Amino acid sequence: MIKIRQQYLKQLVESKDTEFIKVLTGVRRSGKSFILNMFRDYLISSGVELNRIIYINFEHPDTDDIKNFKTLNEYLKSKADESGKYYFLFDEIQEVENWQRVVNGLRVAYDSDIYITGSNATMLSGELATLLSGRYVEIKIMPLSFIEFCDFKNYHDDSRYGRYYQEYFEIGSFPSVALLQNETLTESVLKGIFDSIILKDVCLRGGIKDTALLLRIVRFLLDQIGHPVSAGSIANTLSSGGRKTTNETVDKYLDLLEGAFIFYKADRYDIRGKERLKTLGKYYVVDLGLRNVALGRNRGNVGAQLENVVYLELIRRGFEVTVGKLDDKEIDFICRNSRETLYVQVAYELPQNSKRETDNLLRIPDNYRKILITGNPMDSGVIEGIEIISVIDFLRGSLIS
Repeated sequence: MIKIRQQYLKQLVESKDTEFIKVLTGVRRSGKSFILNMFRDYLISSGVELNRIIYINFEHPDTDDIKNFKTLNEYLKSKADESGKYYFLFDEIQEVENWQRVVNGLRVAYDSDIYITGSNATMLSGELATLLSGRYVEIKIMPLSFIEFCDFKNYHDDSRYGRYYQEYFEIGSFPSVALLQNETLTESVLKGIFDSIILKDVCLRGGIKDTALLLRIVRFLLDQIGHPVSAGSIANTLSSGGRKTTNETVDKYLDLLEGAFIFYKADRYDIRGKERLKTLGKYYVVDLGLRNVALGRNRGNVGAQLENVVYLELIRRGFEVTVGKLDDKEIDFICRNSRETLYVQVAYELPQNSKRETDNLLRIPDNYRKILITGNPMDSGVIEGIEIISVIDFLRGSLIS
């Protein structure tokens, strides 16, 4: 049975037939191609004629001859005349040389509605930003939320959500992985996804030849989830371990890893000074399954991995997330969107005989919502105005919209 990712289909339907180019971005294998095909099916079901939908997957070998501006432009002219409405759906468009010119030309020459996908954030910079400034909308595609994961696996027994969460925590949230039933195959597929992201979306596109150094940096970040790091601290750690490198090289590799959507960086924010800080951000991996296949499932701080799960869910829900600095204390997350600001602290469990987690939140000198999310499925309630919620309830949609 095909699973429909309704929230993304809804975004595409709502933006249909507007002047904006729809740009779907996200890590490789997050489901962009599936969502684009899902939208094509929607167009057909809503009465759009097949010859008015031009869909091309540029990772398919059959497209090798049309991967530059001139040949692709000629191909499209043979498929579309200048009368009537056309829907152009281009998957992994960054494989085409000078693709920005193609997209801009279609926008000018046709009555068109254009949808493109890509696995690298750099597609939204440079010439695209110049040619199409103010004329595109980005739709950020992420691997499955916990609710989607349970739906993909047909998990709906209220008494078993603790087990569902543990599986989600261990194998991660890539759609193709969630549909597997065999543990050995699951690990093999995860390793394949990890390798394809590193080799194709980072090494190949970034022109990196020192793959061994890149993998050391990746493993360092995976091992230091939830800890403040900088290019300098990474370079110093690697150098002390016998692998000499420079801050500039590490910076370049970090940019490429962020650009491929394998890591997200949360900057630090000074709550009193009301300014974003330039040093010692935190990095979170797009999927814990990748971490577990790279480092091993039993390695590292479970609390930090819980923090990673919460961070990703906050991003999915449309928050801009930073790490809070309040004097010498840290607030795990400051979350902002157009409707609200809230503070979130994450703890594996409520500490016995200690109010450290709630006290940090109570020190904040404003009245925005303050929430403590824990790994204990039994935790809930309110402590001195601080809302307490278990991570399972949080992932299932409680409290935070």
